[in-house]
Amino acid sequence: MASTKRCYYEVLEVERTIAADDLKKAYRKLAVKYHPDKNPGDKAAEEQFKELGEAYEALSDPQKRAAYDQYGHAAFDPRARAGGAAAGRGGGFHDPNDIFRQAFGGGDLGSIFEQFFGMGGEDRDPTGPARGSDLRYDMEITLEEAVAGVEKEITVSKPAACQACGGSGAEKGTKRIRCLQCAGRGRVIMSRGIFSIQQACPRCEGSGEVLEKPCKSCRGEGRTNKPSTIKLRIPAGVDTGTRLRSTGNGEAGHRGGPAGDLYVILHVAEHDVFKRDEDHLFCEVPISFTQAALGAELDVPTLTGKARIVVPAGTQAGAQFRLKGRGVKSLQGHGTGDLLVKVTVEVPTKLNSAQRAKLEEFAKLCDEDVNPQSKSFFNRVKSFLRD
Repeated sequence: MASTKRCYYEVLEVERTIAADDLKKAYRKLAVKYHPDKNPGDKAAEEQFKELGEAYEALSDPQKRAAYDQYGHAAFDPRARAGGAAAGRGGGFHDPNDIFRQAFGGGDLGSIFEQFFGMGGEDRDPTGPARGSDLRYDMEITLEEAVAGVEKEITVSKPAACQACGGSGAEKGTKRIRCLQCAGRGRVIMSRGIFSIQQACPRCEGSGEVLEKPCKSCRGEGRTNKPSTIKLRIPAGVDTGTRLRSTGNGEAGHRGGPAGDLYVILHVAEHDVFKRDEDHLFCEVPISFTQAALGAELDVPTLTGKARIVVPAGTQAGAQFRLKGRGVKSLQGHGTGDLLVKVTVEVPTKLNSAQRAKLEEFAKLCDEDVNPQSKSFFNRVKSFLRD
């Protein structure tokens, strides 16, 4: 069956040749657009947001991206990688090995012959301790928290070792007994037409033993779902898409196996004043016409307080002032970015009679030397019209 998942590149609205930095920018733009806080109650936007996170997580890792480019979604599905190639070929036996796959219910050909000839069976313990699954948790933080770093507590509901049986799955005071279906051998003979193979016993899963009496609390699973509070340290400099790993805080392992890990995907909320680009911050500060013309000293905001900038006389709208080291600390240890302050000149919208009279008087006093940019522009226009 073909995958119903959309292409990750299509989800992120990018080309396959996109560079890593541009991929990150594309993800951030769409993550802001479809974030649940911006689309309350919109299930479609919520699903789109989750789909974006899954796509970016795969394509932002060079090794995962290379695998995805080669195999598509099958790169992350062991079942698809094992038997999917034969399954998509239509009728007949286009691959001579398909006859074995069909006879024994599909699967990896190597494992089929391993079962058939008994290779490797003695070294396996399918019911031994198994590592628990990894978990994903999406978290939104503020820009201030991303820049300064913060400690958070999150609550995750996940399978944890059953307290009643200690993770064994057996009721207290009981033990494991010999499996009657395989007579304790752990393997049974399966026949398909002219073929007969050994396979792991479906009842005891190859161990040769079953629980005498399963634990009532977990029904023999050895795990129960319960909420768990986890402390998480978020370092300074993280950004949207940063993935933090909390070792051992995933699902509890099976039969006493080690727990999986918890991966926290961060999303930095939009700020009312500052915009961020990599390790640099940007903000716009309005100044009056007189401040731009005469010059002024201004207090401007930063994420750590105020800073003073000197606006020279004759400053034009759109001029930028750089405050070094007032940006974001690099997560890779490459120093700290800058804060770039862009000034916008605010034109009065309402004038009283005295103010209008003064401005009209000022306009009469102005000559071409007062407005050199206007002079240059109109000279170019005249030259253009003559041509």
